Amino acid sequence: MIQATVAAITVAVLLLGFPLAFFGAQYVHDNELDALAQRTQALARSVDRAQERGEDVPEASLRVAAGDGDNGTPAFVVVVVNGERITYGDEVTGKAERSAVHSDAGALVVLRASYWAVYWQSMRIVLFVIAAAVVAFAAGIAMAVVQANRLSAPLVYLAASAEQLGSGQVRPQVAESGVEEIDLVAAELARTSERLASRMATERQFAADASHQLRTPLTALSMRLEEISLASDDPDVQEEARISLEQVERLVTVVDDLLTRSRRAQGGTTEAIRLREVTRQQDEEWGPVFEREGRRLVVDVPADTYVLATPGGLAQALATLVENSLTHGGGTTTVRSRGSRSGSVVIEVADEGDGVPDDLAGSIFEREVTSGKGTGLGLALARDLVAADGGRLELSQRRPAVFSIFLSGVPHTLDPSVVLPAGATVSSARFRPRRSKRR
Repeated sequence: MIQATVAAITVAVLLLGFPLAFFGAQYVHDNELDALAQRTQALARSVDRAQERGEDVPEASLRVAAGDGDNGTPAFVVVVVNGERITYGDEVTGKAERSAVHSDAGALVVLRASYWAVYWQSMRIVLFVIAAAVVAFAAGIAMAVVQANRLSAPLVYLAASAEQLGSGQVRPQVAESGVEEIDLVAAELARTSERLASRMATERQFAADASHQLRTPLTALSMRLEEISLASDDPDVQEEARISLEQVERLVTVVDDLLTRSRRAQGGTTEAIRLREVTRQQDEEWGPVFEREGRRLVVDVPADTYVLATPGGLAQALATLVENSLTHGGGTTTVRSRGSRSGSVVIEVADEGDGVPDDLAGSIFEREVTSGKGTGLGLALARDLVAADGGRLELSQRRPAVFSIFLSGVPHTLDPSVVLPAGATVSSARFRPRRSKRR
């Protein structure tokens, strides 16, 4: 868009600006010469009137002809009347523009103006056109940048959603941009994701059902083959029963693998979510509980922080950490987030209590490890939920206790603050997109 705008302005300047500068400069030059000739004729008439009255040439007429003040381009005046030579003004040396007139009484009036003074008057038009062209370029590029940002930011997030869809994240979310064509593509992408989600759910359910249905007859077949092997004394029958039993066991293993993969796939997929929405839910749920206990829950998460996680899993992990702080911690509990150099996002849950005992710090995330006030399963489950999203949960500080969740942030290649100049957002339009009428 910027290149197209610059090309359009360049064509306009070449077709309009340069001819305007050329003809404008020529027009001003001709006007200056005409003004110099008019001043010469006016001085000649003034000389004739002075001769008729027997007076000297008026100084005021000489001053006007010389261009003193704002009377035009300065000129050197020479008047020859009755053999007497009268001059006025600064003599012009070098190249000059000359205008001479013989009056009706026979007087000779000559005005000489510097060529460069007249030329400068013409060049002012050229400089004005050049300045206007520079302003046009600057204004055009500024408008092109604004429009490019308005169109590019939604396209960047649309590309991010398409990448999520291609990598198995079948729930992309793109806000309306105000550009009808982009919104149509985003809507179609959302419909495609819904169809893919439905198809994947059907396939997973089929795999789970098939695995469940096959396990029972396979188990019965295994038991039957074992009975045949034990009941028969024929070595050939026992060998065939053993081989058949191995095949059945191998088939059972395949069915178990299918069932395990199906359950793992049904656990949900990560997606780009706004972290503040998840932490706000924790604040609404646990804030009143902290108040009843005489404590405070503070949530400090920027509104523009996004992470790649499963919404339900991340919410459950945060709830476990907040509840753990309520049960075992003290003072104010703070939930905050910060970025790291590697591009990940760190979510910290800290309080002002006594911290984690030294004998529990090394094994606090192991199952059935507790200080006596719980079951010892909450932190282990929270760690598994975070690990399922490709993150990790750590005890980053013992006293006071600080638990940190490390999750992947939105890649910088899809972040508008890096790809685009600052200020671009997804929903940049102030007006709703046009709706086409269908009949």
